Amino acid sequence: MLALYTAFTIGLVGSLHCVGMCGPIAIALPLGSKSIANRLAGTLLYNFGRIFTYGLLGALFGTIGKGLELAGIQKWISIALGIVMIGWVVFPMIFKKAYSNLNLGGNLVTKLVFRLKKLFLKHSFSNLFLIGFFNGLLPCGLVYVAVAGALNTHDTLTGILYMMTFGLGTLPLLTTVSVAGNLMSSTLKYKLSRILPAFIVMLGIVFILRGLTLGIPYISPKEEALNPQKEVKVEGSCCSPKKH
Repeated sequence: MLALYTAFTIGLVGSLHCVGMCGPIAIALPLGSKSIANRLAGTLLYNFGRIFTYGLLGALFGTIGKGLELAGIQKWISIALGIVMIGWVVFPMIFKKAYSNLNLGGNLVTKLVFRLKKLFLKHSFSNLFLIGFFNGLLPCGLVYVAVAGALNTHDTLTGILYMMTFGLGTLPLLTTVSVAGNLMSSTLKYKLSRILPAFIVMLGIVFILRGLTLGIPYISPKEEALNPQKEVKVEGSCCSPKKH
């Protein structure tokens, strides 16, 4: 499915951003052992906690998207999401000072960080899972982009799969960082992270084009292709046998 492929790509490319934002958490995990096997097991539990949270977010926003589709406004939602994605990249460039002073989440973030600090004090598999769970709730622009994609799936189950696939995309790099430490130089991380904004802008353009239904195959199919059930209903009404 193209949507899941997109979700995995967002996670894989975006994990370069995750290393900068969540890398310190991944490195500081209370793994409690120098054994590679034990560190790997603990790291996977932490990441599965994150992916579980992403799945819950996918269920929520996939369900919301389904309601929006039934309301017949999915095209405008796709366009709006594309604009939000592009804005997420462009806004910090234009309004650097305002963006740096923006406090998203406020007290909720403070409570989450406090809870995370307590979990770091003791090594246990349950703590590692909970660290990942709460980490998944922390404000993150990349997660917002993935949530926008889940909203555009217009389906609860697909929304869950979309967000969990996104989480799996972040798994390889974050697991490597947790198990082996930060092996990537800051200069290389900076250069690689420059890829992410361009990728998000491209994805935003695709969302806008999809909402415009211009008839471009795969990228911006016509409305009939997006809603085949409507076409079937029309054909059925035209071809239904006449009553005598």
